[in-house]
Amino acid sequence: MTLARWRRRHRAISLFFDNFWKLRFEDDSPADLIRSLSSETAGLGGIRGEERTSTVSVNVKAIAPFARLLIHRLWEAVRDLLPIVVVVVGFQTLVLRQPFPDVAGLLVGTAFVIVGLMLFVQGLELGLFPIGEAMAHSFARKGSLAWLLVFGFLLGFSTTIAEPALIAIADEASDVVADAGLIGSDEDVRAAYALQLRLTVAVSVGCAILIGVFRILKGWPVHLLIIAGYIIVVAMTFVAPNAIVGIAFDSGGVTTSTVTVPLVTALGVGLAASIRGRDPLIDGFGMIALASLTPMIFVMLFGIVRFGIRASGSG
Repeated sequence: MTLARWRRRHRAISLFFDNFWKLRFEDDSPADLIRSLSSETAGLGGIRGEERTSTVSVNVKAIAPFARLLIHRLWEAVRDLLPIVVVVVGFQTLVLRQPFPDVAGLLVGTAFVIVGLMLFVQGLELGLFPIGEAMAHSFARKGSLAWLLVFGFLLGFSTTIAEPALIAIADEASDVVADAGLIGSDEDVRAAYALQLRLTVAVSVGCAILIGVFRILKGWPVHLLIIAGYIIVVAMTFVAPNAIVGIAFDSGGVTTSTVTVPLVTALGVGLAASIRGRDPLIDGFGMIALASLTPMIFVMLFGIVRFGIRASGSG
């Protein structure tokens, strides 16, 4: 979806809510508004029938675009989930040839997923994308490089530390490392290791966003940074402990999830659109690639500091 569509849809929905709540009282003074609210609290007896009919009809007209948008969003959610449902149902019935264990629970869960996906996507377009773009424009107008870089780092750090996927993989990694005997097996040691891993990844994503912001300002080609980064990753795999390499690779993927991607993408596109000579299509994207690259480097460095360099000949 283009920036223009995001802005048009956000303006349309904002206009709907403004009209819906203010339509009845848009021409009233504060005193008239209070009196009207008081009379409605007491009942609708003081309002003439034709006024009630007019108000209801106008409100219905105001709600109609929102209802159409809601139905459209529900259909988009169903369409996006349909391939997953087809695969699961097909393998369950044609390959495994087994009945579904809890049909009612599956149907209710699927309905929740559809509604949740619809609300999530709508929330991104109404909230996270616009605020990311707006802050990028504000920082560009302010002209403070230091504050822009600080904001980019803190944005990457704060969104990553809250990633549910990162929390899950850090907890799982602490259990596996403890079972391998590399750390203690008690709960406090595992929790400390998981927190250290999460902080390492969060700092790495903050540094990635900082580098990405600086790249947009300077106009550096993103592919050169990506190539250089992966050369470092490949070199580090030969010296990092075997126990951390797989975790490092997976950490690069879980950081680009539901919380980080919308804000980081909006920041990059908004910043590129605010700077003369920058193309949002060329310069605005690429931060997500950097955010998935730096965790691999930082986590392997964390493993080297924590467990030491891999012994030669250990494979």
